[in-house]
Amino acid sequence: MCDSCGCNITDGNRHLLAPPAKGLRFGSTPEKILGGLLEQNDHQAARNRERLDRHGVLTINLMSSPGSGKTSLLEATIGTLDLDARVGVIEGDLETENDADRIRALGIPVHQITTGTACHLDAHLLQHGLDQLDLNGIDILFVENVGNLVCPASFDLGHHRNVTLLSVTEGDDKPAKYPVMFRAADLMLISKTDLLPYLTDFSVERAEHSLHALASRAPTIELSAKTGVGMDAWATWLMTELKRYRDLRKDGKTLVPKVQGDGVRRHRSGTEVRFVPVNRPV
Repeated sequence: MCDSCGCNITDGNRHLLAPPAKGLRFGSTPEKILGGLLEQNDHQAARNRERLDRHGVLTINLMSSPGSGKTSLLEATIGTLDLDARVGVIEGDLETENDADRIRALGIPVHQITTGTACHLDAHLLQHGLDQLDLNGIDILFVENVGNLVCPASFDLGHHRNVTLLSVTEGDDKPAKYPVMFRAADLMLISKTDLLPYLTDFSVERAEHSLHALASRAPTIELSAKTGVGMDAWATWLMTELKRYRDLRKDGKTLVPKVQGDGVRRHRSGTEVRFVPVNRPV
């Protein structure tokens, strides 16, 4: 997994591995190199958050497995809710502009980040995405992370809140199986609830119990982007978080997401890191 797949290295941070790496000295072992990359990610995340805070943009990191309904949730959020907020979206995926095209059709500012082989977004990739948006015209920025229940929770992007989707098609034991992801959640959305009558093995109560067994106090909202059930509760949560964020900004404070130490430690123990020639971004 994270100690061998190379997912620490993305198109956003690859230039840091090219000697002389702007004077950086990560060290010669894989652990030191990857530790240096994570340190640089955190520095960039802090800069991203400062930039977002200057513009007053509450940024929500949407995480889940593939196919849980993140893009459908965004379409329903944009298309059916009367949010008193201007919305922007950054889409993360390995390939294609499919998700961005769906959001773009709704007239919403959106930028697609294609990660290639990287199974998550990082702070450097988000920086490039922010460069493509007019932050003065956005109140809430949704970042749809790459579909993956492992790595996205281990990287601070510079965002403010983590929302993790659990589709009823996945099974109610996913919080127990993927504790790093669900411990990072500030909110768990149980999605595709319109399918519950046909998926009798899924128990909302068991899913919530699995979440709370992780010592998580994150609230849970059951919803269906298809039928609209639960969408008002989702809108209320968003607007409550936006008000909280704006109140904090008045005092010069901000919101910081939960980044899971267990996941960070896994990403520090990589075993296959090689220096390769790259073209430095302009």
